[in-house]
Amino acid sequence: MIDLIVRNIGQLITMGGPAGPRRGPAMRELGLVEGGAVASAAGRVLAAGTESDVLASVEAGPDTVVIDAGDRVVTPGLVDPHTHAVFAATREDEFAMRIEGRSYEEIAEAGGGIRSSVRSLRHASPDELVENGRGTLDLMLEHGTTTAEVKSGYGLSLESELKMLRVISELADTHVVDVVPTFLGAHEFPDEWRGDREGYVDHLIEDMMPAVAAEKLARFCDVFCEEGVFTVEQSRRVLTAARAHGMEPKLHADELHPFGAAELAAELEAASADHLVCVSDSGIAALAASSVVAVLLPGTTLSLGETAFAPARRMIDEGVPVALATDCNPGSSMTESMQIILSLASMMLRMTPEEGLVAATVNAAAALRAEDVVGSLTPGRQCDLVLWEVDDYRAIPYHYGVNLVAAVVKRGSAVVSRGAVAA
Repeated sequence: MIDLIVRNIGQLITMGGPAGPRRGPAMRELGLVEGGAVASAAGRVLAAGTESDVLASVEAGPDTVVIDAGDRVVTPGLVDPHTHAVFAATREDEFAMRIEGRSYEEIAEAGGGIRSSVRSLRHASPDELVENGRGTLDLMLEHGTTTAEVKSGYGLSLESELKMLRVISELADTHVVDVVPTFLGAHEFPDEWRGDREGYVDHLIEDMMPAVAAEKLARFCDVFCEEGVFTVEQSRRVLTAARAHGMEPKLHADELHPFGAAELAAELEAASADHLVCVSDSGIAALAASSVVAVLLPGTTLSLGETAFAPARRMIDEGVPVALATDCNPGSSMTESMQIILSLASMMLRMTPEEGLVAATVNAAAALRAEDVVGSLTPGRQCDLVLWEVDDYRAIPYHYGVNLVAAVVKRGSAVVSRGAVAA
Protein backbone atom coordinates (compact mmCIF):
# COMPACT_ATOMS: atom_id res chain seq x y z
CA MET A 1 0.00 0.00 0.00
CA ILE A 2 1.20 3.52 -0.80
CA ASP A 3 1.83 5.27 2.52
CA LEU A 4 3.14 8.63 1.25
CA ILE A 5 3.16 10.81 -1.83
CA VAL A 6 5.15 14.06 -1.95
CA ARG A 7 4.06 16.05 -4.99
CA ASN A 8 4.47 19.52 -6.48
CA ILE A 9 8.24 19.40 -5.91
CA GLY A 10 10.02 22.21 -7.73
CA GLN A 11 13.45 20.53 -7.73
CA LEU A 12 13.74 16.88 -6.72
CA ILE A 13 17.28 15.72 -5.97
CA THR A 14 17.15 11.93 -6.29
CA MET A 15 20.91 11.18 -6.35
CA GLY A 16 20.08 8.61 -8.99
CA GLY A 17 23.15 7.66 -10.95
CA PRO A 18 26.39 5.82 -10.32
CA ALA A 19 26.37 3.22 -7.58
CA GLY A 20 28.83 3.45 -4.71
CA PRO A 21 30.82 6.52 -3.67
CA ARG A 22 31.08 9.16 -6.39
CA ARG A 23 34.38 10.61 -7.59
CA GLY A 24 35.50 13.51 -9.73
CA PRO A 25 32.85 14.79 -12.16
CA ALA A 26 30.33 12.24 -10.85
CA MET A 27 30.24 14.24 -7.61
CA ARG A 28 28.19 16.85 -9.49
CA GLU A 29 25.50 14.39 -10.63
CA LEU A 30 22.37 15.03 -8.55
CA GLY A 31 19.72 13.12 -10.47
CA LEU A 32 17.82 16.42 -10.63
CA VAL A 33 14.15 16.28 -11.65
CA GLU A 34 12.14 19.45 -12.27
CA GLY A 35 8.50 19.18 -11.30
CA GLY A 36 8.92 15.97 -9.34
CA ALA A 37 7.16 13.65 -6.95
CA VAL A 38 8.09 10.77 -4.62
CA ALA A 39 5.92 7.84 -3.55
CA SER A 40 6.74 5.35 -0.82
CA ALA A 41 5.36 2.07 0.42
CA ALA A 42 6.32 0.29 3.65
CA GLY A 43 8.83 3.05 4.32
CA ARG A 44 10.77 2.62 1.08
CA VAL A 45 10.80 4.60 -2.14
CA LEU A 46 8.46 3.08 -4.68
CA ALA A 47 8.78 5.75 -7.36
CA ALA A 48 10.65 9.04 -7.77
CA GLY A 49 10.65 11.20 -10.89
CA THR A 50 8.41 13.62 -12.72
CA GLU A 51 5.07 14.13 -11.04
CA SER A 52 3.16 12.90 -14.08
CA ASP A 53 5.17 9.66 -14.21
CA VAL A 54 4.95 8.98 -10.48
CA LEU A 55 1.23 9.67 -10.16
CA ALA A 56 0.54 7.52 -13.21
CA SER A 57 2.44 4.59 -11.67
CA VAL A 58 0.87 4.54 -8.18
CA GLU A 59 -2.60 4.69 -6.72
CA ALA A 60 -3.26 6.47 -3.46
CA GLY A 61 -5.47 4.75 -0.90
CA PRO A 62 -7.66 6.24 1.83
CA ASP A 63 -4.77 6.19 4.32
CA THR A 64 -2.12 7.59 1.98
CA VAL A 65 -0.59 10.84 3.24
CA VAL A 66 -0.14 13.38 0.45
CA ILE A 67 2.26 16.27 1.04
CA ASP A 68 2.19 19.30 -1.24
CA ALA A 69 5.79 20.51 -1.46
CA GLY A 70 4.71 23.92 -2.68
CA ASP A 71 7.30 24.01 -5.47
CA ARG A 72 10.12 23.68 -2.94
CA VAL A 73 13.33 21.61 -3.09
CA VAL A 74 13.39 18.00 -1.87
CA THR A 75 16.61 16.06 -1.24
CA PRO A 76 17.47 12.75 0.39
CA GLY A 77 17.79 12.90 4.16
CA LEU A 78 21.24 14.08 5.16
CA VAL A 79 23.74 11.51 6.43
CA ASP A 80 26.27 12.52 9.11
CA PRO A 81 29.06 9.90 9.03
CA HIS A 82 31.28 11.20 11.86
CA THR A 83 29.91 12.28 15.25
CA HIS A 84 30.64 12.01 18.95
CA ALA A 85 27.01 12.73 19.79
CA VAL A 86 26.97 10.95 23.17
CA PHE A 87 28.86 12.81 25.90
CA ALA A 88 28.36 13.87 29.50
CA ALA A 89 29.41 17.54 29.55
CA THR A 90 30.21 20.41 27.20
CA ARG A 91 33.62 22.13 27.13
CA GLU A 92 32.93 25.81 26.51
CA ASP A 93 35.75 26.65 28.94
CA GLU A 94 38.23 25.23 26.41
CA PHE A 95 36.54 27.22 23.64
CA ALA A 96 37.28 30.39 25.61
CA MET A 97 40.88 29.24 26.20
CA ARG A 98 41.42 28.73 22.46
CA ILE A 99 40.11 32.22 21.75
CA GLU A 100 42.74 33.54 24.15
CA GLY A 101 45.49 31.73 22.25
CA ARG A 102 45.86 28.25 23.75
CA SER A 103 46.16 25.53 21.09
CA TYR A 104 44.14 22.31 21.00
CA GLU A 105 47.32 20.34 21.65
CA GLU A 106 48.31 22.54 24.63
CA ILE A 107 44.88 22.10 26.20
CA ALA A 108 45.00 18.34 25.66
CA GLU A 109 48.50 18.04 27.15
CA ALA A 110 47.29 19.91 30.25
CA GLY A 111 44.56 17.32 30.80
CA GLY A 112 41.78 18.93 28.81
CA GLY A 113 40.33 17.84 25.49
CA ILE A 114 39.29 14.22 25.14
CA ARG A 115 40.63 13.33 28.59
CA SER A 116 38.30 15.92 30.14
CA SER A 117 35.32 14.30 28.40
CA VAL A 118 36.52 10.90 29.63
CA ARG A 119 36.49 12.03 33.26
CA SER A 120 32.96 13.43 33.03
CA LEU A 121 31.56 10.45 31.13
CA ARG A 122 32.93 7.91 33.59
CA HIS A 123 30.89 9.57 36.35
CA ALA A 124 27.69 9.92 34.31
CA SER A 125 24.84 7.45 34.57
CA PRO A 126 23.52 5.66 31.48
CA ASP A 127 20.20 7.50 31.88
CA GLU A 128 21.99 10.87 31.81
CA LEU A 129 23.88 9.86 28.68
CA VAL A 130 20.72 8.63 26.94
CA GLU A 131 18.95 11.90 27.74
CA ASN A 132 21.85 14.00 26.45
CA GLY A 133 22.24 11.86 23.32
CA ARG A 134 18.54 11.99 22.56
CA GLY A 135 18.61 15.80 22.73
CA THR A 136 21.54 15.92 20.33
CA LEU A 137 19.85 13.57 17.86
CA ASP A 138 16.64 15.62 18.10
CA LEU A 139 18.54 18.71 16.95
CA MET A 140 20.22 16.77 14.15
CA LEU A 141 16.85 15.58 12.92
CA GLU A 142 15.37 19.09 13.02
CA HIS A 143 18.24 20.22 10.78
CA GLY A 144 17.68 17.46 8.21
CA THR A 145 19.93 14.61 9.36
CA THR A 146 18.18 11.24 9.16
CA THR A 147 21.18 8.91 9.61
CA ALA A 148 24.15 9.51 11.92
CA GLU A 149 27.20 7.56 12.97
CA VAL A 150 27.92 7.85 16.71
CA LYS A 151 31.27 6.90 18.25
CA SER A 152 32.25 5.78 21.70
CA GLY A 153 35.68 6.93 22.86
CA TYR A 154 34.91 9.02 25.94
CA GLY A 155 35.08 5.99 28.24
CA LEU A 156 38.53 4.50 27.49
CA SER A 157 38.04 1.69 29.99
CA LEU A 158 36.27 -1.61 29.49
CA GLU A 159 33.41 -0.68 31.81
CA SER A 160 32.91 2.84 30.47
CA GLU A 161 33.27 1.97 26.79
CA LEU A 162 30.65 -0.75 27.19
CA LYS A 163 28.41 1.71 29.06
CA MET A 164 28.75 4.21 26.24
CA LEU A 165 28.14 1.67 23.47
CA ARG A 166 25.07 0.32 25.27
CA VAL A 167 23.72 3.88 25.42
CA ILE A 168 24.36 4.28 21.69
CA SER A 169 22.58 0.96 21.12
CA GLU A 170 19.57 2.14 23.13
CA LEU A 171 19.42 5.34 21.07
CA ALA A 172 19.64 3.28 17.88
CA ASP A 173 16.65 1.25 19.05
CA THR A 174 14.51 4.16 20.22
CA HIS A 175 15.29 7.28 18.18
CA VAL A 176 13.89 8.22 14.78
CA VAL A 177 17.37 8.91 13.41
CA ASP A 178 19.17 5.78 12.22
CA VAL A 179 22.22 5.50 14.50
CA VAL A 180 25.33 3.63 13.30
CA PRO A 181 27.62 2.66 16.24
CA THR A 182 31.43 2.88 16.13
CA PHE A 183 33.86 1.63 18.78
CA LEU A 184 36.55 4.26 19.41
CA GLY A 185 38.44 2.88 22.37
CA ALA A 186 41.58 4.12 20.59
CA HIS A 187 40.54 7.78 20.87
CA GLU A 188 43.27 8.74 23.34
CA PHE A 189 45.38 7.12 26.06
CA PRO A 190 43.54 7.44 29.38
CA ASP A 191 45.34 8.90 32.35
CA GLU A 192 45.91 5.53 34.02
CA TRP A 193 47.61 4.09 30.91
CA ARG A 194 49.70 7.05 29.73
CA GLY A 195 52.85 5.48 31.12
CA ASP A 196 52.21 2.16 29.34
CA ARG A 197 50.85 2.87 25.89
CA GLU A 198 51.64 -0.53 24.44
CA GLY A 199 49.88 -2.06 27.42
CA TYR A 200 46.76 -0.06 26.61
CA VAL A 201 46.86 -1.24 22.99
CA ASP A 202 47.05 -4.81 24.28
CA HIS A 203 44.10 -4.09 26.60
CA LEU A 204 42.08 -2.76 23.66
CA ILE A 205 42.74 -5.85 21.58
CA GLU A 206 42.62 -8.55 24.25
CA ASP A 207 39.90 -7.27 26.59
CA MET A 208 37.76 -4.51 25.10
CA MET A 209 37.24 -5.81 21.57
CA PRO A 210 36.06 -9.31 22.51
CA ALA A 211 33.54 -7.76 24.94
CA VAL A 212 32.25 -5.27 22.35
CA ALA A 213 31.99 -8.01 19.73
CA ALA A 214 30.25 -10.42 22.10
CA GLU A 215 27.37 -7.94 22.52
CA LYS A 216 27.49 -6.84 18.85
CA LEU A 217 27.70 -3.23 19.96
CA ALA A 218 29.67 -1.73 17.04
CA ARG A 219 29.57 -1.80 13.25
CA PHE A 220 32.94 -0.02 12.90
CA CYS A 221 36.16 0.49 14.85
CA ASP A 222 37.96 3.83 14.69
CA VAL A 223 41.47 4.92 15.75
CA PHE A 224 42.92 8.40 16.27
CA CYS A 225 46.08 7.85 14.22
CA GLU A 226 48.06 11.01 14.88
CA GLU A 227 51.31 12.32 16.31
CA GLY A 228 51.08 12.12 20.10
CA VAL A 229 48.22 9.64 20.02
CA PHE A 230 48.25 6.24 18.23
CA THR A 231 51.14 5.45 15.92
CA VAL A 232 50.64 3.95 12.49
CA GLU A 233 51.77 0.54 13.71
CA GLN A 234 49.56 0.68 16.80
CA SER A 235 46.62 1.72 14.61
CA ARG A 236 47.31 -1.15 12.20
CA ARG A 237 47.29 -3.62 15.10
CA VAL A 238 44.03 -2.29 16.52
CA LEU A 239 42.17 -2.16 13.20
CA THR A 240 43.40 -5.56 12.03
CA ALA A 241 42.18 -7.08 15.28
CA ALA A 242 38.88 -5.21 15.00
CA ARG A 243 38.23 -6.63 11.55
CA ALA A 244 38.79 -10.12 12.93
CA HIS A 245 36.02 -9.32 15.44
CA GLY A 246 33.63 -8.18 12.71
CA MET A 247 34.17 -4.42 12.95
CA GLU A 248 35.19 -2.53 9.81
CA PRO A 249 38.05 0.01 10.08
CA LYS A 250 37.79 3.79 10.16
CA LEU A 251 40.50 6.32 11.02
CA HIS A 252 40.86 9.80 12.43
CA ALA A 253 43.60 10.56 9.91
CA ASP A 254 46.25 13.25 9.42
CA GLU A 255 44.28 15.93 11.26
CA LEU A 256 47.18 17.82 12.81
CA HIS A 257 50.23 16.49 10.94
CA PRO A 258 50.95 14.44 7.77
CA PHE A 259 51.35 11.16 9.63
CA GLY A 260 50.76 8.35 7.13
CA ALA A 261 47.24 7.64 8.36
CA ALA A 262 45.61 8.13 4.95
CA GLU A 263 48.07 5.63 3.48
CA LEU A 264 47.17 3.17 6.25
CA ALA A 265 43.46 3.64 5.54
CA ALA A 266 44.08 2.78 1.89
CA GLU A 267 46.23 -0.22 2.83
CA LEU A 268 43.45 -1.59 5.05
CA GLU A 269 40.64 -0.61 2.63
CA ALA A 270 38.96 1.17 5.52
CA ALA A 271 35.43 2.46 5.17
CA SER A 272 36.67 6.01 5.64
CA ALA A 273 39.58 8.25 6.55
CA ASP A 274 38.35 11.33 8.41
CA HIS A 275 39.70 14.88 8.97
CA LEU A 276 42.66 14.83 6.50
CA VAL A 277 43.52 18.49 7.03
CA CYS A 278 47.23 17.68 6.73
CA VAL A 279 47.05 14.74 4.32
CA SER A 280 50.23 14.23 2.27
CA ASP A 281 50.56 13.97 -1.51
CA SER A 282 51.12 10.24 -1.18
CA GLY A 283 48.08 9.99 1.07
CA ILE A 284 45.86 11.62 -1.53
CA ALA A 285 47.21 9.32 -4.22
CA ALA A 286 46.64 6.27 -2.02
CA LEU A 287 43.05 7.29 -1.26
CA ALA A 288 42.33 7.96 -4.93
CA ALA A 289 43.49 4.44 -5.80
CA SER A 290 41.34 2.85 -3.07
CA SER A 291 37.68 2.53 -2.11
CA VAL A 292 38.15 4.62 1.05
CA VAL A 293 35.82 7.61 1.45
CA ALA A 294 37.49 10.81 2.67
CA VAL A 295 35.22 12.34 5.33
CA LEU A 296 35.97 16.05 5.75
CA LEU A 297 35.05 18.01 8.87
CA PRO A 298 35.30 21.75 8.16
CA GLY A 299 33.34 22.63 11.30
CA THR A 300 36.23 21.33 13.40
CA THR A 301 38.76 23.52 11.59
CA LEU A 302 36.48 26.54 12.03
CA SER A 303 35.83 25.83 15.72
CA LEU A 304 39.55 25.41 16.44
CA GLY A 305 40.21 28.82 14.86
CA GLU A 306 42.49 27.36 12.21
CA THR A 307 42.84 28.78 8.71
CA ALA A 308 44.11 25.72 6.80
CA PHE A 309 41.20 23.50 5.77
CA ALA A 310 41.36 20.03 4.26
CA PRO A 311 42.37 20.16 0.56
CA ALA A 312 38.95 19.11 -0.71
CA ARG A 313 39.27 20.69 -4.14
CA ARG A 314 42.48 18.81 -4.85
CA MET A 315 41.15 15.52 -3.49
CA ILE A 316 38.04 15.70 -5.66
CA ASP A 317 40.01 16.69 -8.73
CA GLU A 318 42.38 13.74 -8.17
CA GLY A 319 39.55 11.23 -7.85
CA VAL A 320 39.09 10.79 -4.10
CA PRO A 321 35.43 10.21 -3.08
CA VAL A 322 34.66 12.94 -0.53
CA ALA A 323 31.97 13.04 2.16
CA LEU A 324 31.12 15.65 4.79
CA ALA A 325 30.27 15.36 8.50
CA THR A 326 29.71 17.60 11.52
CA ASP A 327 32.18 15.91 13.92
CA CYS A 328 29.56 16.92 16.49
CA ASN A 329 31.41 16.79 19.81
CA PRO A 330 31.68 18.88 22.99
CA GLY A 331 35.25 20.04 22.42
CA SER A 332 36.19 20.89 18.85
CA SER A 333 32.94 21.06 16.85
CA MET A 334 29.83 21.76 18.88
CA THR A 335 27.25 21.70 16.10
CA GLU A 336 24.44 19.34 15.16
CA SER A 337 23.79 21.04 11.82
CA MET A 338 24.89 19.48 8.55
CA GLN A 339 23.53 22.65 6.94
CA ILE A 340 26.35 24.80 8.31
CA ILE A 341 28.79 22.12 7.16
CA LEU A 342 27.40 22.41 3.61
CA SER A 343 27.96 26.17 3.78
CA LEU A 344 31.53 25.74 5.03
CA ALA A 345 32.18 23.15 2.33
CA SER A 346 31.35 25.69 -0.37
CA MET A 347 32.89 28.74 1.29
CA MET A 348 36.08 27.24 2.76
CA LEU A 349 36.65 23.96 0.90
CA ARG A 350 35.63 25.37 -2.51
CA MET A 351 33.18 22.54 -3.12
CA THR A 352 30.32 23.31 -5.48
CA PRO A 353 26.75 23.08 -4.11
CA GLU A 354 26.35 19.89 -6.14
CA GLU A 355 29.49 18.32 -4.68
CA GLY A 356 28.41 19.30 -1.19
CA LEU A 357 25.01 17.65 -1.52
CA VAL A 358 26.57 14.46 -2.91
CA ALA A 359 29.09 14.52 -0.05
CA ALA A 360 26.29 14.88 2.54
CA THR A 361 24.05 12.14 1.13
CA VAL A 362 25.19 9.29 -1.12
CA ASN A 363 28.94 9.61 -0.36
CA ALA A 364 28.29 10.03 3.36
CA ALA A 365 26.19 6.87 3.21
CA ALA A 366 29.08 5.10 1.45
CA ALA A 367 31.37 6.12 4.33
CA LEU A 368 29.03 4.01 6.49
CA ARG A 369 28.77 1.24 3.89
CA ALA A 370 25.05 2.06 3.71
CA GLU A 371 24.64 3.53 0.22
CA ASP A 372 22.30 0.67 -0.71
CA VAL A 373 19.91 1.75 2.06
CA VAL A 374 20.09 5.54 2.49
CA GLY A 375 21.55 8.59 0.74
CA SER A 376 19.39 8.58 -2.39
CA LEU A 377 15.73 8.68 -3.39
CA THR A 378 15.66 5.77 -5.79
CA PRO A 379 13.32 2.76 -5.75
CA GLY A 380 14.10 0.36 -2.91
CA ARG A 381 15.96 2.87 -0.74
CA GLN A 382 14.54 4.06 2.56
CA CYS A 383 12.17 6.97 2.04
CA ASP A 384 14.20 9.49 4.06
CA LEU A 385 13.84 12.98 2.63
CA VAL A 386 14.05 16.66 3.48
CA LEU A 387 11.70 19.34 2.20
CA TRP A 388 13.56 22.65 2.16
CA GLU A 389 12.26 26.21 2.46
CA VAL A 390 14.02 27.14 -0.79
CA ASP A 391 13.18 26.92 -4.48
CA ASP A 392 16.76 26.37 -5.69
CA TYR A 393 19.06 23.73 -4.15
CA ARG A 394 22.01 26.12 -4.37
CA ALA A 395 20.36 28.24 -1.68
CA ILE A 396 20.98 25.51 0.92
CA PRO A 397 24.71 26.31 1.34
CA TYR A 398 24.20 29.95 0.28
CA HIS A 399 21.69 30.95 2.99
CA TYR A 400 23.74 30.03 6.03
CA GLY A 401 23.26 30.27 9.78
CA VAL A 402 19.53 29.48 9.81
CA ASN A 403 17.51 26.28 9.66
CA LEU A 404 16.06 25.94 6.15
CA VAL A 405 14.21 22.68 6.83
CA ALA A 406 10.45 22.80 6.22
CA ALA A 407 9.82 19.10 6.86
CA VAL A 408 11.63 15.81 7.35
CA VAL A 409 10.29 12.40 6.30
CA LYS A 410 11.79 9.24 7.82
CA ARG A 411 10.88 5.83 6.44
CA GLY A 412 7.86 7.30 4.69
CA SER A 413 6.48 9.17 7.72
CA ALA A 414 6.66 12.91 8.39
CA VAL A 415 8.63 13.34 11.62
CA VAL A 416 9.42 17.08 11.48
CA SER A 417 7.21 19.86 10.17
CA ARG A 418 8.46 23.42 10.63
CA GLY A 419 6.93 25.34 7.74
CA ALA A 420 3.62 25.80 5.99
CA VAL A 421 3.55 22.27 4.57
CA ALA A 422 0.18 21.21 3.22
CA ALA A 423 -0.63 17.57 3.93
